[in-house]
Amino acid sequence: MRQISRQKQGDKVYEYQYFVYSAQAGQTVYERKRQNSGRQPLYEQGSCQAFINFADEHLLARYAWSPDQVVMAAHHDAQLSQTTIPCTTTLYNWIDQKRLKTRNIDLAEKISRQPKKVHSKTNEKVLGRSIEKRPIEVDERQEFGHWEIDSVVGQREGGDLNLLTLTERKTRYEEVILIQGKESCYVNQTIATLKYELGSKFEDIFKTITADNGSEFSELTKVVPDRENGGIYYAHPYASYERGSNERNNKILRRVYPKGKPIIAQPIQTARETSNWMNNTPRRSLGTQTPRMALEAELQKIFQAS
Repeated sequence: MRQISRQKQGDKVYEYQYFVYSAQAGQTVYERKRQNSGRQPLYEQGSCQAFINFADEHLLARYAWSPDQVVMAAHHDAQLSQTTIPCTTTLYNWIDQKRLKTRNIDLAEKISRQPKKVHSKTNEKVLGRSIEKRPIEVDERQEFGHWEIDSVVGQREGGDLNLLTLTERKTRYEEVILIQGKESCYVNQTIATLKYELGSKFEDIFKTITADNGSEFSELTKVVPDRENGGIYYAHPYASYERGSNERNNKILRRVYPKGKPIIAQPIQTARETSNWMNNTPRRSLGTQTPRMALEAELQKIFQAS
């Protein structure tokens, strides 16, 4: 800070300027300069607007992606500058800071996650071969051909349609099939059709199928007989985590087919559109590949080997 000092010599007065340190003035200068320091935030760069529009488009769509899936897809989009794509954590922060049109309420899972209470259940029946006897390589997800199966119910009364879902553990590929009801005969009929269409390749593509203990799967072994290290296996009762891939995909399906709402009210093509959306969405677990890309690579190996 500059100050003035006066000194008198004889009849003359001399003025001198000198500087002294002021902590308050120094702090003010620091804060002013600090505001202009550092890199300009990514979202303030004009070229980043293309990514923000891309993110809003996919986060707010009917078949919406998660922020992580948006970031993965953006890296594969040639029309976007790679230097303007943030990491997943930053994109979540931008949503929190309301820098996008997307809000937290628009994200399918962020505000709905709640810890589940654990209830112990005992003396529950298992329909067939236990998951404990399933080959160990199924758990490792390194071998193709191991599936999880479940049914998705809409309206429990009134003759509503059901969805049969099959999830391949390695590729996370999801097959969604409309069936006439939840009875085991409809499930068996669907699997029998798959078996007929795939012919001799069925056992290469469907090495194992893991089901829960629902009555609709009680007669699956009539269509897919038990064989050594293959066939049908049943998870423990009340242990949906043992079919985690399938349960996760069913949760995504529920965005389109809410519980208690009739499935029959949806257009027939909705099931196919939904499975296409799920299978064409990039997955971090697949190295940003989509399940469809991963499945096609595995099928190519099987059919080329014959």
